[in-house]
Amino acid sequence: MLETGTSINMEHELKGIRELSIKYERLNTLINRVDAASLLMAHDKQSRKKAAGVDKVTKDQYAQNLIANVRDLIGRMKRFEYVPQPVRRTYIPKANGKLRPLGIPSYEDKLVQSVMADILKDVYEPRFLDCSYGFREGRGAHDVVRRIDRAVMREGVNYVLEADIKGFFDNLDQGWLMKFLAHDIADRNFLRYIKRFLRAGVMDGNERLDSDKGSPQGGVISPVLANVYLHYVLDLWMERRVKRQLRGKMLYMRFADDFICLFQYREDAVTVMQWLKARLEKFKLEVAEEKTRILPFGRCCGTKEKFDFLGFTFLNAKTRDGRYRLAVITSSKKLKAKRLAVKQWIRTRINKPMVETLRLINLALRGHYNYYGVNGNMRAMTKFAWYVWHQTLKMLKRRSQNSKITVEKFSKLWDLFVAPPRITTSIWGR
Repeated sequence: MLETGTSINMEHELKGIRELSIKYERLNTLINRVDAASLLMAHDKQSRKKAAGVDKVTKDQYAQNLIANVRDLIGRMKRFEYVPQPVRRTYIPKANGKLRPLGIPSYEDKLVQSVMADILKDVYEPRFLDCSYGFREGRGAHDVVRRIDRAVMREGVNYVLEADIKGFFDNLDQGWLMKFLAHDIADRNFLRYIKRFLRAGVMDGNERLDSDKGSPQGGVISPVLANVYLHYVLDLWMERRVKRQLRGKMLYMRFADDFICLFQYREDAVTVMQWLKARLEKFKLEVAEEKTRILPFGRCCGTKEKFDFLGFTFLNAKTRDGRYRLAVITSSKKLKAKRLAVKQWIRTRINKPMVETLRLINLALRGHYNYYGVNGNMRAMTKFAWYVWHQTLKMLKRRSQNSKITVEKFSKLWDLFVAPPRITTSIWGR
């Protein structure tokens, strides 16, 4: 019998995995935790708004015969007859005008990946290092920003190494990934299904493409697999080998496949950049040369240098009384992309009710403020809010040919339904 009230038991089981991960070098019998209860919980977590995969099955459709579907899925997994379907490739625009490929799994694959991803997170959470921030419980981009602020302001940072891995998710070596996983996981069947997900292929239109390398962006399990891969390729290497061989201090931080290094001395930065190229080549990855550089930065290195990380621009600045201050503002690249997205979205609202549109704008702006609302960034947020205000008014005036909507009337409605910019996150003083 399948029971739906099992969330407490599932949470207990996952905590148990973490405890076992601390106690034992390698873990077994993980695939048994992909059971009816965990799959039902994964189903509850799925959004109805998510796009369907190649099977065209939605959450609501799968739910029509949920218990029977889950039973059938478990039976096929136990007989090793379950074979993931190719992900459906779709593209989203990037700020530079290019397109980013995403892979959308079928609904059943989303469920299995979701459960297996939760298991992997609990296996690796006790093993990941503090320098890793992305897709981890209780850690996020603001923690990175806060750490950079403290390092620049208090720890003698003089140089920054900006580096980028060229097409990481497309070029991740599956052979190395499976070796890394096998170092910590002894359950062959669990690893067997991960390999099947990696090799499932991609449907690009009507063409099926093999996937002998990489992990599709958009896959539920891809973020944690990326963390495992870079834990071994970069995190352990940087923290336990590289740092010991440098003359001065180095601070390394990684968020998914984005990372940054801060240095006390320039010669250390040059050395690490050279070593980094060789290190990535060993694991069949490549540094994006055009996005990799060393720049002087910090209290003793002038006022014109700046760098971008996680959607923010970090630059040297001064307080009103002339003291040095690290400034953190919305990056112009991200701001340009967001403005374009807003403009395109507003065009789709031309015939929608005004109040409904303003409420949706309010939700979007609140999300923007929650991420970019850090100390010192009020001006950039205000300018973005004004841009959205202006584009919305233009749309309403275009819709109302007789121009009955006045600035005064619109401003009152805006103030009624849309929250003003505000600082939501403190990055100073910690």
